[in-house]
Amino acid sequence: MPARASGKSIYPLDEFYAQAGLSLPAVELVPSYEVPEPYRGLLVHTRDMTPTLEGAYGGNIQLRVLQAGLAGQVLSREVVLTAEGSTKPVAFGVIKINLEHLPEAARRLVLEGKRPLGAVLRSESIEHESHPDRYLRVAADSLILRALDLTKPCVLYGRRNVITDAAERTLAHVVEILPPSNGIKKD
Repeated sequence: MPARASGKSIYPLDEFYAQAGLSLPAVELVPSYEVPEPYRGLLVHTRDMTPTLEGAYGGNIQLRVLQAGLAGQVLSREVVLTAEGSTKPVAFGVIKINLEHLPEAARRLVLEGKRPLGAVLRSESIEHESHPDRYLRVAADSLILRALDLTKPCVLYGRRNVITDAAERTLAHVVEILPPSNGIKKD
């Protein structure tokens, strides 16, 4: 039976909800083999989410920042990703980015808030690795439903991921939650 997630096991999602004064939605930690398709193909891997979604939706991924805050060298963002040419969300995410570990040009691009972190890392040729360490089953609450432009309560899947650079410094902690899979490009 999956374990109910809370607190640091779903960092940074817990911090975003706490700062908003909201209770966390029902989140369960699930083993990767319990993540159903097509979510499994989009979540259970060690690639960046940006190129994975680009492949699934057949084009560039656009960033829409819902809210952002800067505390020292840590940028916190609540975001929605959309496929180019569409306003339909393909992912909801919360991310904490350690700016101190990014070269100046990449730092500027991240602070602009126009492109997903994965796209910036790729364009700036920054060696990095993704380390997903939790897979999540989420009962979408009003915040997630609104962000993903969904109208009915549903169960969604996501992951918590830690992105590190070549020196194994943490570039970012991110929780990525995917909507139902409508619109995925079929090969």
